[in-house]
Amino acid sequence: METALFDFELPEHCIAQKPLEQRDQSRLFVIDRASGKTEHTTFDQLPQFLPQQAQLIRNNARVIKARLFAKRPHGGKVECLLLHPGVEPTQWWCLLKPGRKLPIGATFAAPGYFEAQVLEREDTGKCLVQFKLEPPFDSVIAMSERLGTMPLPPYIRRNATTQQIEDSQRYQTLYANPDKQVAAASPTAGLHFTKELLASCEEQGACFHDLTLHIGLGTFQPIQTDTLDQHQIHREFYEIPEATRALIDTPEGKPRIAVGTTAMRAIEDYQRSKPLPKGPIQKEADIFIYPGAQFAGVDSLITNFHLPRSTLICLVSAFLCPGETDGIKWLKELYKEAINLGYRFYSYGDAMLIL
Repeated sequence: METALFDFELPEHCIAQKPLEQRDQSRLFVIDRASGKTEHTTFDQLPQFLPQQAQLIRNNARVIKARLFAKRPHGGKVECLLLHPGVEPTQWWCLLKPGRKLPIGATFAAPGYFEAQVLEREDTGKCLVQFKLEPPFDSVIAMSERLGTMPLPPYIRRNATTQQIEDSQRYQTLYANPDKQVAAASPTAGLHFTKELLASCEEQGACFHDLTLHIGLGTFQPIQTDTLDQHQIHREFYEIPEATRALIDTPEGKPRIAVGTTAMRAIEDYQRSKPLPKGPIQKEADIFIYPGAQFAGVDSLITNFHLPRSTLICLVSAFLCPGETDGIKWLKELYKEAINLGYRFYSYGDAMLIL
């Protein structure tokens, strides 16, 4: 399948640069797959569209302040983006800029915070970095929470410190678990929920269930190969508690709704990995979902509007028409309508509910 099938023109003004003042006032594009009917509303109206006894499965990963700024021994600037830890707690896989000036053995530092050395380098550009932390920091995350900034995607442009302060709150879901500081990007479909909206959903009989997927940057990067089968899909670690696993396995007629493509990826990877031992699941997702795929663990999906040629747009196209390829054309039609109506795209943008 050609990657070009998942390309489309998006005017730059459609890319949301800032969050709305009120999370749940983002727009919501509702698509009923069975009837083909669509409706335009706002996200705070979500409860009226949820099926009875809806079971919403969400990713509770918390975004770490993963972007660090440091200097090389002779003064050159370094930008270090934490991706995920290595085997040792003080070793992390990172992206470094300027990468060509930081070969294996190179060092950089942020005085008062850390000294670091590049241990390994992959063809993808990822580097394994050894951190030597300075007191009082006892972990890389504790240091990054003091020194770092939120790892906003490159299509969101930031300069002002005040905006960084806002992002530290708004590029985080309200239900992010402080014990799950594992994400290099936000599960953005969950950014639309407020405390009031969560309560409203529950008042109407919906229940929320958590899992954790350690989101990496590969989720958002465009596919560079000419065909999908040539693309090497990124891997992401996930955890599914026993109670959430029980719901996925035995829904008992209760509709399962994935809040975001990251929750969807964890669920479907788990379903395709059976049989697995009983108890909570800890596993690495290496699944690539694109048109023609069937779905075993999810009945509906809440998602944002995604980048051209991304694995996410492949997933959403597949979910629109499971087992077929018609979802590609349909999604492009839906996106064209959204563009014409002024919907906001990407991380801080609007949402879709696909029933």
